[in-house]
Amino acid sequence: MLDLEEELSDIYLLPGEAHLARKPTIIRTILGSCVGVTFWSQRLGIGALTHSLLPRCPPGSGVRLGDGHRYVDFAIRDLAQQLDGLGAQRSEVQVKIFGGGDVLLVSDAASSIPTVGKQNCEAAIDVVRAEGYSVVASSLGGKRGRNIQFNTKTGEVLLRWLD
Repeated sequence: MLDLEEELSDIYLLPGEAHLARKPTIIRTILGSCVGVTFWSQRLGIGALTHSLLPRCPPGSGVRLGDGHRYVDFAIRDLAQQLDGLGAQRSEVQVKIFGGGDVLLVSDAASSIPTVGKQNCEAAIDVVRAEGYSVVASSLGGKRGRNIQFNTKTGEVLLRWLD
């Protein structure tokens, strides 16, 4: 009998990428201050993960699809539209949010300014809710990075902390 992970496709996301899987897949990525958002529809057997670097797309920037996934707000809205197109109801989609850690040392003088990690977390939560999704799980902030593996067959996310 084959190991379950051997039967699944395996995708590794780099910063600024997103992937929607229409068949059972393990989607992996490593997050520091970046945020990863998973979307999973059990009924449709589809899942998606985005790995975004910056909180919000600059107004009037005319960002193209290929570059847009760098931004938390753009990536969430783009995946929401793709899921809508496949027939997913927003009430049935499970959303999980990870990352946004303050992995770089910040001087005391700069500590009063919100970090990119904190801004990414806030943007992800705000946009997910504004799009009508509920967050079922999250691991946000802190001082360490995360390695996540999203199984689109089961909706499970395996999280490993980085040193």
